[in-house]
Amino acid sequence: MQRRALLGLMAAPLLMDLTMSENAEAQPALDPENTLLLDLKGGRVTIQLLPDIAPGHVARIKELAREGFYDGTPFHRVIDGFMAQGGDPTGTGTGGSKLPDLKAEFTTKRKFLRGTVGAARSGNPNSANSQFFIMFAPAPFLDNQYTIWGQVVSGMELVDQIKRGEPVREPDRIIHARIAADVKG
Repeated sequence: MQRRALLGLMAAPLLMDLTMSENAEAQPALDPENTLLLDLKGGRVTIQLLPDIAPGHVARIKELAREGFYDGTPFHRVIDGFMAQGGDPTGTGTGGSKLPDLKAEFTTKRKFLRGTVGAARSGNPNSANSQFFIMFAPAPFLDNQYTIWGQVVSGMELVDQIKRGEPVREPDRIIHARIAADVKG
């Protein structure tokens, strides 16, 4: 019995390595201060924030989430097989917060894969503000062109269910966006 349990423990890291994506990082548990919780109509999406890669963008997301900025905002641009974009309170793709735009924080450490969360912007690399997008599939043409600030670690099936369109008619919305450290119970 003990030998079987020991073999199981020895095999677990190997199994974990085989199932992890290229962007995944082995962590015993998520840091609540760097975990974004998005409540959608079907449940909760958990996003690991990446302050080591994009400290300015992560600080902005945390600030806006704590203010309740994202609550009720729509996913206004959702392209099947590509991404779901939200974070614009106007729902037009032209809005943002009243805070100044952010400087780009491009990285070669991560790639745009399924579940990657990036900062939406205009043609100016330093124009990201509050909008973001979640990838449905890999998009290597975005690598080192847009800031990556997060990775979906659970609830991707809920992202897959977001209503499609460009623009989306009667779009799905974020019910609540919270930092896990701020959530009681």
